Amino acid sequence: MEIESPSTQIGQFVRLVVALGTLAVLSGCLSSSDSQQADPVVVENPVAYVERALLFDENTGALVEDNLADPSAFRPGARLLLKASATADAETRDITSRAFAGPQFLDDAGQLRYDVKDLHVSHDGARLLFTMRAPEIEDADDEDQPTWNIWEYDVSTDALRRIIDSDVTARAGQDVAPAYLPDGRIVFSSTRQRISKAILLDEGKPQYAGLDEEGDSHAFVLHVMDDDGQNIEQITFNQSHDLDPMVADDGTIVFSRWDNAGQTRNNGVNLYRVNPDGTGLSYLFGRHSHDSVPEANDIQYLQPRKSDSGNLLVQLRPFESADYASVLAEVDVDQFVEANLRIDGTEASGQRSLVPGVGLDGQLSLKGSYASVSPLLDGTNRYLVSWTPCRLRETATDRIVNCTEYRLQSEDYQPAEPVYGLWLLDITSATQRPVVPPVEGIQFDEAVLMKERPLEGFIPESQFTGDEGALGDAGYGILHIRSVYDIDGIDTTPAGIAAMADPLQTPPEDRPARFLRLEKPVAIPDENVRDFDNSAFGRSRAQLMREILGYVPIEPDGSVKVAVPANVAFAISVLDGQGQRIGARHQNWLTVRPGETLECSGCHNPNSPAPHGRPDAGPEPAWGGAATTSLPFPGTDTTLFADMGETMAEVFARINEIRRPTPDVIYADEWSGDAVDPKPDSFAYAYADLQTPPPISGVCATEWAPNCRIVINYEQHIHPLWGLDRVVLDPDTMAVIDDYTCTGCHTDTDAADAQQVPAAQLDLGDGPSPAEPLHFNAYRELLFPDNEQELVNGALVDVLVDSGEVLEDEEGNPILDAEGNVQPIMVTVPVQASMSVNGARASNFFDVFVEGGTHKDFLTPAELRLIAEWLDIGGQYFNNPFDAPED
Repeated sequence: MEIESPSTQIGQFVRLVVALGTLAVLSGCLSSSDSQQADPVVVENPVAYVERALLFDENTGALVEDNLADPSAFRPGARLLLKASATADAETRDITSRAFAGPQFLDDAGQLRYDVKDLHVSHDGARLLFTMRAPEIEDADDEDQPTWNIWEYDVSTDALRRIIDSDVTARAGQDVAPAYLPDGRIVFSSTRQRISKAILLDEGKPQYAGLDEEGDSHAFVLHVMDDDGQNIEQITFNQSHDLDPMVADDGTIVFSRWDNAGQTRNNGVNLYRVNPDGTGLSYLFGRHSHDSVPEANDIQYLQPRKSDSGNLLVQLRPFESADYASVLAEVDVDQFVEANLRIDGTEASGQRSLVPGVGLDGQLSLKGSYASVSPLLDGTNRYLVSWTPCRLRETATDRIVNCTEYRLQSEDYQPAEPVYGLWLLDITSATQRPVVPPVEGIQFDEAVLMKERPLEGFIPESQFTGDEGALGDAGYGILHIRSVYDIDGIDTTPAGIAAMADPLQTPPEDRPARFLRLEKPVAIPDENVRDFDNSAFGRSRAQLMREILGYVPIEPDGSVKVAVPANVAFAISVLDGQGQRIGARHQNWLTVRPGETLECSGCHNPNSPAPHGRPDAGPEPAWGGAATTSLPFPGTDTTLFADMGETMAEVFARINEIRRPTPDVIYADEWSGDAVDPKPDSFAYAYADLQTPPPISGVCATEWAPNCRIVINYEQHIHPLWGLDRVVLDPDTMAVIDDYTCTGCHTDTDAADAQQVPAAQLDLGDGPSPAEPLHFNAYRELLFPDNEQELVNGALVDVLVDSGEVLEDEEGNPILDAEGNVQPIMVTVPVQASMSVNGARASNFFDVFVEGGTHKDFLTPAELRLIAEWLDIGGQYFNNPFDAPED
């Protein structure tokens, strides 16, 4: 099977049966009509598929790669075709080009070049959902180009319609990846971000679609709508993309989520599930399995589909690909949480390739490469696939030939562009038969069989009553953590959580976890909404910008039950008694819908392989709660009586009310029983105690609401601390006893305006940084390494010391000065930053303020709390893009 040149016809493939084991052409193979006459599934059901022209770089001639991290990418030259059956010789017709009738849609060459993708068949097999983008408008800006819209084709009536009829509404977002829900509505992925935009308005910002966490494209998240395009509602709130929704048999929506919070090394696209109303969001599979395919180290879990086996069928591939290849695999999400990890934490294999050893990520294989897959779901383990044989281009002749082991190893051949045709893959017989023969320069892709299938289960919209319903009406959901001392099912307290919870055994000051902070990501606008310099993120861009939703005390047993603003992504931080984060950052976004309760057993060590983030996976909770009913926890107030199994947070919420977050870090003893004497002191780190501008609005300082935010910008809220007058006066004579003003010592000029070495080599004075004029110099001094300086002839210069090495020529011989002496190489002396964007506990800045420290009481507890929370969320220069200066 050898292809002589790009112009050679490949129609011969129509009559080939390919054996998957060797990919050799079988002698005496059956023709497509002979082999499929007795197969009603193949003969009687139409097949819809995409025909797409391959695009080549005008300068290099290389195939233009696709990037699935940009779902709005436009690859012109596609059309949607309907084939009368899955036989190779069945009649085929174009069903979408009619949507763009008229000369205004043609390019300069008179070609109609639109794009179409994301095919999905209705339950009755009569209708087809897909997404389509009109041809590019010449010379128009990106924001004025057509958007991706969802369309429907009815086979029985040959009717083609855009689901959203209104042009204005259709242009309000990029809509992709539609799927029918069992009640007739449609779930899809979109940049509309309808609820998120409304929340931005409540926060005092303009309405805009936030960018993904890489800042490359607007974030696509899941929405639902009626089949006439009405009642569009956002149901997920990720900060990067939620894609490829699929309705599982139980009615839940399984989809691909790009976990990219903090842009950490384990981030990638994983499988999640959610109910059609947005409740029940949970992780499903893949977080630690991105290296599970030998051919690539960064595979993503994409395009989940059902399979005959009951497992999920997925396409595994990197984001970017120059050959569009995927590994087709089944994953057992019922029993596994990772490719090699069961939901109970034991190791086994829960992922298998349909065709092992295929080409991926530019790595060629004699078995060729697959681009898409769609199951027939008729119990035969057959699939419609897009497949290309392995092909090489002979360097000397420019001739395209098939691959052999010798040619793959030879330098005389280079990879040739793929030639994807459509094939019927039969796993049982290990063969595949042609459905649409390949054509040079064309990719046939996304084939689906228009076949009736069972209706999935229907999940009605959640109804919340009582306290949950009231909180939902107020814009809150609920977070319940059984114990923050439970780390992956292990009780991490010295004597057990029960002892930690007993005020007689463990006073509050001995409990390591005292408060919980709720943190929210800031939606980053595109440059058309707000164009600001990258320096606004500060020392590191990893955390982007963050706001704080509020604080709540952690109960003595480590439990928390708190009302959380609904419909926003949030993360949590566990804090000590000083309001500083203990442990690693939480790098996964959580969400609750109004009135919904999110239940967590405890916390997770990010370096642990233990399953987490999925209700049915992972170890049992380490904390069982109250041992009996109608009695208080040992050593506690008798009015706080428990029911068996309740956590202290549940008890407090039942008897009093569910706690709501507050802007201040507040501790009041609410648990100590009569035997506890003396009672612990109350305290608060309150913004009202600051003498500098607080990071909250006056309205929110009076009444904290779901739309209130703590927004800390360095220039407005941190820098004023350094110049604040901290003169200490004698209470009787009012004479100055001392002066703790930071810039009294930490500045490069003295009281007489003469140059001086700043105390501890730390200059906290005003003025821009020479290294970054958009930053105050003090910010750079605190967070960036610097050089030690000294005063020489009245001027500050870098200290230079002998490195122990000398100047040498190219041959390694010392270069002597005029007097014949070797010339030492002098180097600067580094001064490490006193603050770290990794958090307060990673910053030695606070060491001088502790008991016995040189700066004890120089800053107030409220000020130290402000600095700590700012560092804990990332030490950004700005945490509001609209406060940052325009670029």
